Amino acid sequence: MAVFDTPEEAFGVLRPVCVQLTKTQTVENVERLQAQLQAVSDSALQELQQYILFPLRFTLKTPGPKRERLIQSVVECVTFVLSSTCVKEQELLQELFSELSACLYSPSSQKPAAVSEELKLAVIRGLGTLMHSAYGDILLTFYEPSILPRLGFAVSLLLGLAEQEKSKEIKMAALTCLQVLLFQCDCQDHPRSLDALQQKQLGDLFASFLPGLSTTLTRVITGDFKQGHSIVVSSLKVFYKTVSFIMADDQLGKVSEVRAKPAVERRVAELMVHREASWVKSTGDKLTILIKKITECISVHPHWKVRLELIDFVEALLLKCSRSLIESAGPLLKALVSLVNDESPDVQAQCDKALRRFADEKVVVGSRAFADVLSENLHSLATSLPRLMSSQDDQGRFSTLSLLLGYLKLLGPKVDFVLNSVAHLQRLSKALIQVLELDVADVKIVEERRWNSEHLSASPETPTARPWAQMQRRYFRFFTDERVFLLLRQVCQLLGFYGNLYLLVDHFMELYHESVVYRKQAAMILNELVVGAAGLGVENLHEKHTPADPEELREIVTSILEVYTSQENWYLVTCVEAEDTGEELMVGWTGLQALASGAHTCPPTSFPAFSKPSPTVCSMNSNIWQICIQLEGIGHFAHALGKDFRLLLMSALYPVLEKAGDQTLLISQAAISTMTDICQACGYDSLQHLINENSDYLVNGISLNLRHLSLHPHTPKVLEVMLQNSDASLLPLVADVVQDVLTTLDQFYDKKAATFVSVLHALMAALEEQSDPPEVEGNDTGPHVEPQLPVQIQIATDVMERCIHLMSDKSLKIRLKVLDVLDLCVVVLQSHKNQLLPLAHRAWPSLVHRLTNDDPLAVLRAFKVLRTLGGKCGDFLRSRFCKDVLPKLAGSLVSQAPISARAGPVYSHTLAFRLQLAVLQGLGPLCERLDLGEGDLNKVADACLIYLSAKQPVKLQEAARSVFLHLMKVDPDSTWFLLNELYCPEEFTPPHPSLHPVQLRGATRQQNPYSANVLQLLPELQ
Repeated sequence: MAVFDTPEEAFGVLRPVCVQLTKTQTVENVERLQAQLQAVSDSALQELQQYILFPLRFTLKTPGPKRERLIQSVVECVTFVLSSTCVKEQELLQELFSELSACLYSPSSQKPAAVSEELKLAVIRGLGTLMHSAYGDILLTFYEPSILPRLGFAVSLLLGLAEQEKSKEIKMAALTCLQVLLFQCDCQDHPRSLDALQQKQLGDLFASFLPGLSTTLTRVITGDFKQGHSIVVSSLKVFYKTVSFIMADDQLGKVSEVRAKPAVERRVAELMVHREASWVKSTGDKLTILIKKITECISVHPHWKVRLELIDFVEALLLKCSRSLIESAGPLLKALVSLVNDESPDVQAQCDKALRRFADEKVVVGSRAFADVLSENLHSLATSLPRLMSSQDDQGRFSTLSLLLGYLKLLGPKVDFVLNSVAHLQRLSKALIQVLELDVADVKIVEERRWNSEHLSASPETPTARPWAQMQRRYFRFFTDERVFLLLRQVCQLLGFYGNLYLLVDHFMELYHESVVYRKQAAMILNELVVGAAGLGVENLHEKHTPADPEELREIVTSILEVYTSQENWYLVTCVEAEDTGEELMVGWTGLQALASGAHTCPPTSFPAFSKPSPTVCSMNSNIWQICIQLEGIGHFAHALGKDFRLLLMSALYPVLEKAGDQTLLISQAAISTMTDICQACGYDSLQHLINENSDYLVNGISLNLRHLSLHPHTPKVLEVMLQNSDASLLPLVADVVQDVLTTLDQFYDKKAATFVSVLHALMAALEEQSDPPEVEGNDTGPHVEPQLPVQIQIATDVMERCIHLMSDKSLKIRLKVLDVLDLCVVVLQSHKNQLLPLAHRAWPSLVHRLTNDDPLAVLRAFKVLRTLGGKCGDFLRSRFCKDVLPKLAGSLVSQAPISARAGPVYSHTLAFRLQLAVLQGLGPLCERLDLGEGDLNKVADACLIYLSAKQPVKLQEAARSVFLHLMKVDPDSTWFLLNELYCPEEFTPPHPSLHPVQLRGATRQQNPYSANVLQLLPELQ
């Protein structure tokens, strides 16, 4: 708190110090004065302001050399006084301004003085404080023409410091002081509002500084990035605030062409500028060069705050100087739209806000000049786009596409002016087609197969915020950055939203048909055009523009769907397999001429004249991706149309189901994803709901196509997918179709067995899931007539009949699948022994052959069937098992035991190990369920005893223990004796001396390889 509140008290204390300083100008006297000032109140200081300033100003004006430390302390003391008081006299303000500025000038060299950084900083701060201390209108009277030389001197000093100083602190202080001097600071001390006349007077005054100010600041802004982002941000701020003030359209519109005679001396009059039309044109052209340089440099500046400031820079100049800087509009707009997809969320958000402001205020769409500039920029970019896409790196492509996206956003509906130019549309489409070319050389695409049907069972995931944005990962020839692909999608969506959809779809459909090389890219673009036309996820800056009419959109989608699902575009060669060669190539050769040219990343292959050419890996990969993209498109179309897509399900769902059953993993995944999209878009709860609701016409299509299987070889896959994704309610509908399938299988078993067996597997799996199928009661036709069989049982009986014949097929793949189907048949028929047992009797010889004389994989699968039969047929199987199978299984176990005992850890990954394990795991339950006799049990026990050795792999030991646990339930006494013969942990003392002691072979009290497992098993018999 101040000690001296009144001027009288303060004067009494300050007078001796001021007198002493006037007599002797030393640092100590200045510091003594400043110390006393600390105890004086602001009101007292205001009264004594000029008295206190006199010795300080006297010190500065005293001729002769002075120590820097003294000048610095005087300037700091003056700054302290000014910070606590107001300058109320214009003359004092001007004199102090000159005196402070002179501290940094060397009259002898007529250059800025080479003084310490501390002094420079003190003077800069003193100038800023002085301008802020000016009272009311005194500040405005300061800016009169006569002050121009002195103000110009200070501005050039500050610009020199901002550019040449190494100290970041001085640079920042100089730039801040510049803002204050040029009436552009952000603080509340300056008058916030100036009338039109005051603005014009200041503009005329500051125009004199514009050349030096703009060129120096441009050098600072475009200088080394290492100088720090805050320097660049401040420089940008000074530049655009000053330029937008001096070149403001509102001011320049009021400047008369005739120059009034200035009421100042000639020297000052020569410094003044008259801002008439010719000066505006000349200055605007020069500023355009600087602005272009700035925007090109700053739009790629590494620091996000600099790029954020660039948005304010563009906004200020475009909004305030749209006429005076019309030539700069192009570079400014380019800078703004290049930040549309900036990596910084803050920059993106601010850029989006600026674009919306331009659109809302009709600056872009409503102003002819700006719309022209945008169109010209877009024309120019479209012309050079193919070259840029092929020559730039990923970062360059990202920047170029960000620019394209920004132009499209800003132009909005006026983008049609550019698209209506055939030349520009062709260049734009050529660039998009070129950059979207996929890399199809990866052999993994065609290698990845879907062997199991389990992958098909899926239900729609929780809908994401943008389900149409989900897609398979793909690899492109010309870029690897995912952001580039995201931008390309956004560009296509905006074209679809704002452009003439009929024109665009026709154009890209022509490219789709023109060459197989363009087909995948054209399909990707068509998919995104439809998404954009529906307004899905499109950022609309033009409120009056609405998405496409639903009726028109449906017509366009229908036409694209017809092309996608046509014979030549849907049934392409995607694999060549020994079993399926006929099926895959039957419908594939129609488009094979196109295939040859489709292998655009692989060398051409020559073929003998007598043979059909084999499709290359590249061509098959290309076809796989084409089908995936078209499937993806159908999902996009569903989201675009919403529930209206239900009207197209009759033409779209069947082909998608075909592909859901495709053996190529990528295709089946894409199809399942598409079905999920359809569910979400059309309001179905699940895939099951979707299939059940549309099963009537699906089943009808299957039935018709089965009659012409050579023309529709993929028909069984549709039924397979339906069965895998439906429930019992579908059974009555498909019962008749199942008979058609079985009849067709009988006709084409030599060519189509693999496909049909997959269908039968799906069918039996669906039947197995129904627990306790309902019995259908027969008519009351007397005791000697059997009741009518349930439909499930009749189907299972018919299917098992076919399995018996197909178990001996030459194809291992088919034999394995048939054994799986047979296993399911036994489960379904378990409650109908009259049907199961005769079929089991007929199947037995072939099953024995699979168990004893087939590939190990088939043996494994056959043993699984044997276990199921043992559990369901019991006594019926006992003698057959003991006679035909058990000896060979036991012999196999005995012969393989020494090999597994010597093997290392890798052995557990072999097929032989899996076979041993399966047999050991299955023998115990079989023995128990078949209730084998003592002799057969001994065979099993003898074969398995050796696997209780600690030398065997751990899993085989565990499986062998499980065998003996089951044997204990059938014949505990024999099992106890066998185990004790191996290792007897205790001696048996006769209960009476007349009885002989019992001596077992295992009672040696010495540990052996069997000890550990025997010790685990024996307690189970207690």
